[in-house]
Amino acid sequence: MTSSTQPHEPHQPRNLGWLRAAVLGANDGLISTSSLVVGVAAASSGRGPVLLAAAAGTIAGALSMAAGEYVSVSSQADTENASLAKERHELQTMPQQERAELAQIYVGRGLTPALADQVAEQLMAHDALGAHARDELGINDITQAKPLQAALASAASFAVGAVPPVALAALAPLGAMEWLIGGATIVVLAGLGAVAAVLGGAPMGRAALRVSFWGAAAMAATAFVGRIFNTSV
Repeated sequence: MTSSTQPHEPHQPRNLGWLRAAVLGANDGLISTSSLVVGVAAASSGRGPVLLAAAAGTIAGALSMAAGEYVSVSSQADTENASLAKERHELQTMPQQERAELAQIYVGRGLTPALADQVAEQLMAHDALGAHARDELGINDITQAKPLQAALASAASFAVGAVPPVALAALAPLGAMEWLIGGATIVVLAGLGAVAAVLGGAPMGRAALRVSFWGAAAMAATAFVGRIFNTSV
């Protein structure tokens, strides 16, 4: 007796790219803000300058990430829109050549010429521009550039990553602040590195060690600079 229930094959989520981008944004927010806070804490004996640096670093970093991502993805969107406009014009002016071009793509993927021609004909009858956008240009709903979404996601993930150092800057004892922020940052970085490795299918240990090492190096460098320019502000 055969069962109508088919075994479920695990697939990577459709939003894997956004998840990895969110993890990387949180990683940036954590390292940048922690390094800034540790550097200012090493140079100052008061909590006020440290809190100011933490808040300013979080706001400036989140806005910078958002602006950079928006500009970058907008450029990608402009390129995609120009390609789609050109493809739309070609479909209107020389549909047969475009159909042959689409069929040739399928031949290159392993279909026989006859079957490739049938597939191209049916797909173009259903959605000609969509078929060419997907198979010729590599543009689809999942990968299509969305500037505002990318900007908001980058800003939000950076701000989330900055939460631990900001909270510790407000609550940790002044004498132990540098060590507490440094230790907490390394632990969270290791976790973020492991998550990024899982999402990308890479070994967790190596990724966690790599991101922890460079985060520790960044904080050590800013702490060293803070000690050199030690001030009483």
